[in-house]
Amino acid sequence: MPVSVIESSIFKDMFGTAAMRAVFDDAATLRRYAETEVALARVQAGLGIIPQAAANAIAARVDAARLDLDVLKAETEIVGYPILPLVRQLAHMCGPEGEYLHWGATTQDIMDTATVLQVRDALALVETDLAELDCILDALAQRYRDTPMAGRTHLQHALPITFGYKAAVWLLMVRRHRERLEQLRPRVLVGQFGGAAGTLASLGAQGLQVHEALMRELGLHSAPVTWHVARDGLAETVQFLGLVAGSLGKIALDIMLMMTNEVAEAFEPFVKSRGASSTMPQKRNPISCELMLSASKTVRQHAGLALDALVQDFERATGPWHIEWSAIPEAFVLTAGALRQAKFMLGGLEVDTQRMRGNLDLTGGLIVSEAVMMGLAAHLGRQVAHDVVYDACRTALSARRPLAEVLAQEPRITAHLDRAAIDRLCDPANYLGAAPQMVDRMRGYGKR
Repeated sequence: MPVSVIESSIFKDMFGTAAMRAVFDDAATLRRYAETEVALARVQAGLGIIPQAAANAIAARVDAARLDLDVLKAETEIVGYPILPLVRQLAHMCGPEGEYLHWGATTQDIMDTATVLQVRDALALVETDLAELDCILDALAQRYRDTPMAGRTHLQHALPITFGYKAAVWLLMVRRHRERLEQLRPRVLVGQFGGAAGTLASLGAQGLQVHEALMRELGLHSAPVTWHVARDGLAETVQFLGLVAGSLGKIALDIMLMMTNEVAEAFEPFVKSRGASSTMPQKRNPISCELMLSASKTVRQHAGLALDALVQDFERATGPWHIEWSAIPEAFVLTAGALRQAKFMLGGLEVDTQRMRGNLDLTGGLIVSEAVMMGLAAHLGRQVAHDVVYDACRTALSARRPLAEVLAQEPRITAHLDRAAIDRLCDPANYLGAAPQMVDRMRGYGKR
């Protein structure tokens, strides 16, 4: 029985997606191993290294679906790696021509190349999810471009912003992740073929020709030198996933805080019984946000593991490679799950604009005290204006009175500002700065 939430029949579709699991499951992994072995035989036949008839037989007879998984498992536990047991079974399928399988290759060549092929498919899924999330956030930013709300720093009211501005900040992260994905592909989608110690010695003068032909056959980039112990490309992939998941965790945290009863400005989509409590009927817990936040923390740990796997000894490592076997697929599955939750949650986000406006007014105008200070600064100087408004804010707080009323009774202020001017300065909707214009700029930035 599965022991991980990403494989559990109960939890797997909360923490991952079927599409991403299908990229990395045992069947897919074995297909990629077999695909690499067949491609190698095909290009070697084209270069005259093995008989064409052997390559034809290998291509026709190799079938990963026919592998005996029980035997493969038992032999892998003995050998420590699955490729030798795999090649034995594939060679048996191919008959005498099977002797030409795995010519000049080493276990890590096949496993690394298969992993890169899986990463290629997995990145395509992430790319699609990011594009869809981009559209959702772009629409939120546009719709709420001018909707005022309290901007908060250190969890306290700071200055007015718009909800569209907040969505645009989220959008910025997604757009940059889409750029990163494009940029990392040439560094990551690089196949592996170097032989026992990376020098291709077993293929003599034709080693590099085979290497180049194999990568063309598989649609991968080739490296100028074997990267058996240069794992930065795969590590970068997991760091990228950590960045994506981290950004989703930030969005989740914002929405969770906005869903609190005291704030109540935005909510996950309503689905009957979603987020319900077994004992408290009133509860509407932020389920998607919780899953996104959990994924962000777990993927971040996998990112650390991938960095640890960079430190490898000599030309073939004694163990760090194994870290990637769990870190890479698990990071992808969890990130895919978080992206799925984000698309659902943000795509149906319920936004209470009236509550946003009500929260803006909670402090009776104190949130725009900077606006008043700047309005007075032209008459009194910035520091004097700061001190005058500071005193007025203290009075408004202690007396629980609107700031505008206190300001209207302060001679140092009324000497320069009439009540209409004070009211304008104390209206949060009049102090949004360039937030709406930034939304416009963000929507045009890096758009695909």
